[in-house]
Amino acid sequence: MVRGDDQERRGNVVSIGAVARRVRAHSGQFLLLGMLALVVTLLISGTPRIVNHLSEEGLHEHLAGQPAARRDLTYSSAPLTFGRGDRQVTQLHRAELDALQSGMPPRVREAIEQRWYTAEEYAPRRLAGPDLAARNLLVDLSLRVAPGIEEAGRLVDGRWPEDDRAEGEPVQMALSEKVARRFNLRVGSRLVLRPTGPDGPQVVTPVTVVGVFAPTDPADGIWAGLPSLLEVIEPPGDAQPFVGVGVVGAAALDGQAAAGLPVRFTWRYRMGTDGVSFLNLTETIDSLQRMTREVPAGRTLVQGADIPLREFAAAVDSARTVLAVIGAGVLATLAGLTTLAAVLAVRRRRDEFVLLRARGGAATVGARRTLAESALAILPAAVLGSLLGTLVPGPVGNTAPLLVGAAVLLVLALPATTLLAAPAGGLARRDLVRLRPSARRVTVEAFLLLLAGLAVVLLRRRGLTLGEVDPLLVSVPVLLAVAAAVLALRAYPWPLRLVSRLAARTRGSVAFLGTARAGRSAAATPLVVVVLAVATAAFCAVLAGGIEASRDRYASRTVPGDALITGDRLAPDTGAHLERLPGVRASAAVLDEPAQRVATDEAGTAARMGPAHVLVVDGPGLDRLTRSAGVDVPVPAALLAPGGRPGPLPAVVSPAVAADLAEAGLADSAFVTVQGQRYEFRVADRAETFPLLRPESDRFVVLPWQALPGRAADPVPTGFLVAGDNLDVDALRRVGDEGQSRYQTGGAVTGGERPRGVDVLTWADTRRRLGDGGANGVLAFGFAAGAAGGTVLGLLAIAFTVLAGARARGQVLSRLRTLGLSRRQWRGLLLVELAPLVGVSVLTGALVGTILPLLLTPVLGLSAFTGGVPVQVAFEPGLVAGVVLLGAVALGFAVAVEALNNRRMRLGEVLRLGEES
Repeated sequence: MVRGDDQERRGNVVSIGAVARRVRAHSGQFLLLGMLALVVTLLISGTPRIVNHLSEEGLHEHLAGQPAARRDLTYSSAPLTFGRGDRQVTQLHRAELDALQSGMPPRVREAIEQRWYTAEEYAPRRLAGPDLAARNLLVDLSLRVAPGIEEAGRLVDGRWPEDDRAEGEPVQMALSEKVARRFNLRVGSRLVLRPTGPDGPQVVTPVTVVGVFAPTDPADGIWAGLPSLLEVIEPPGDAQPFVGVGVVGAAALDGQAAAGLPVRFTWRYRMGTDGVSFLNLTETIDSLQRMTREVPAGRTLVQGADIPLREFAAAVDSARTVLAVIGAGVLATLAGLTTLAAVLAVRRRRDEFVLLRARGGAATVGARRTLAESALAILPAAVLGSLLGTLVPGPVGNTAPLLVGAAVLLVLALPATTLLAAPAGGLARRDLVRLRPSARRVTVEAFLLLLAGLAVVLLRRRGLTLGEVDPLLVSVPVLLAVAAAVLALRAYPWPLRLVSRLAARTRGSVAFLGTARAGRSAAATPLVVVVLAVATAAFCAVLAGGIEASRDRYASRTVPGDALITGDRLAPDTGAHLERLPGVRASAAVLDEPAQRVATDEAGTAARMGPAHVLVVDGPGLDRLTRSAGVDVPVPAALLAPGGRPGPLPAVVSPAVAADLAEAGLADSAFVTVQGQRYEFRVADRAETFPLLRPESDRFVVLPWQALPGRAADPVPTGFLVAGDNLDVDALRRVGDEGQSRYQTGGAVTGGERPRGVDVLTWADTRRRLGDGGANGVLAFGFAAGAAGGTVLGLLAIAFTVLAGARARGQVLSRLRTLGLSRRQWRGLLLVELAPLVGVSVLTGALVGTILPLLLTPVLGLSAFTGGVPVQVAFEPGLVAGVVLLGAVALGFAVAVEALNNRRMRLGEVLRLGEES
């Protein structure tokens, strides 16, 4: 054993056995360093997998939550005309279904889950027949071939159209159950399709209804073509026809094409919710854009699949940017802990390194020795951590360079510390000298402060590219935390020294000795790591709270109550019916008129400005309702004006509309149309946004309903806000549908049956949808991991800080115990000495963690998680309670670590003549 150590000391050979024996002799120190190395490499290897896994799941959830038609890629042809010699044109064009898909980029082609082909008349023709005339219905109908409809639908009556009809027989047609009922048609109804005008081919086609069907699954994509096979398009105005679609066989449509009717073909492909991989998301988006630019000749492409993909990509990029900030804080904390552990290890082996130098060893002998030990003990731990990271579920990330770099730095941590911190000469008493910072240290600290300030300014001015690991972004939190820690550690000893002088005049030695020792910042330097860890945890908590509050504001703007019922037009007494429902406390009517032109006079002379979104609300009713619902949505005073006053209506307008009105000289008198009636208004107030409008809506005019002048036709609500508890959504929808039906069927003119009922949107559902699914899982993981990791690492850093000064405190306590210090006084002395250090570090870290969101939020793009509402970070009273609790836990943890360490060292044995503190 001795021979191996001597040979290694002389530099002749590196003895693996001697290195192993030293590692075993200092097993506690190397176990700590190995655990830190394992954690670092595990995080580097496993975190990208977790993030990719959560991103993959979020992408699939995001796509599944989109309307199915939004994932469709629809190719269509121009209206094509064929001659009498063209046969089977429908079947021939169906072959393009394979050709178009084979020409797609690989990422898009692999994502296709379903596909459909249709052929139909380009323009509908007028449908006539006795059953239609019985109800005086004006109907336009087009014929469509939809292969696969027999499998997707079920016959309610009759049969499917057949292609083997005899020459001269009527075209066989099938209708959906809703269309047939709406048109008063049944199996056996005989009809005639005629041209709607003198232009175009004058083809007359006899038609007979042979079947009535219903969809097996209305959500099946085969029914998503436009116009819909399942619904009737209501006439847009008086004397306008209903529009429907009938299903025929391929031979029947070929016959119409041969007769000269233009035919249009459609090839539709649907991307599956699981068909797009997150790792290939950017490539898929680029492929979709390339497809839009490179459409085959004679074809048009309509697709909206890239919109949800871009939305998700933007959200993930923002989440990854936040994760980069959190990860930088966690890894910097771990780097600091590794440095502290290495310093403690070198300090414990100080005698060994001094003896090596005294025996003639070179200045690097200690570093070479610890390098061999680190390679033997720490490198396997780093490799093990990286291997454990591969067990985490999720697609692998490109982490090999980071792992190699981290492993090298971890192995070099102890040798570098030995080279810098190992003593060059004999031992000295450092407890008798007041430690003053050197000029070099003061220069470094001043440089850190300037660098942190410059980094913040550059980041705010330059901005960043979301989704990328920006070196400036990840360095700003670390620099700010270190700079704040330096300032705090330089400032806090001064008040402690003043307190120590005051304590010296009192009876007892506990307060005086405790504050005097706490005022020495030599052992406080490791608390920089504590500040960094606590700042990371506080950053996560504050930013998460800001996002939650911003989501609440979005939900309150969308539904400024507990529920919102919207439809076409609802009877005015619907509000009274709603208030009779159980749990409903109040209701308020709203009227929504998008894209209305502003006029200069009552005659309707258009003003030279863009359209505006017009919203009419009952101001006092909305104010009472928001108060009853507990929603923080203030109603402007201009909308609370009572009715009956002459002159223009007071209106709340957006800044863009206000600027246009002022430029046109219409700020005091302008006109806007509401349900066919023109009302005069003036600009009474301006607002950036208004409830019930989308956050991006920047052109709107809000009028007070109660101040509208009486007209022959009063405005009719298009929706109602409701406040209440335990609301029954089905009951709200039923009352809304009844109110819509009463308006349509009441009065002198009776409207047709509307195929769509009212929509009911609750505040709770709006808030829940905003926080669930998509990239929210990635963000939530980052916040949870950052807060928990920062807290745990902060406590571990406090333990390191306590251990850094444990021997010096042990000697002081040993001497004081021999002078009669009681055990209770001993605990009090520990509390007085450690409380300022722990308190300052926790408070400084919490302050930095609170400031960081204020500095970084404008560049993080977090509005992707709040429905477009800017994230505003505000003071949270809960943060103060959390800081106090964390400080108490940290102080108790520090005292417990000190007590355990004192028992292990046995205070009576640390008091030895000539031994260094």
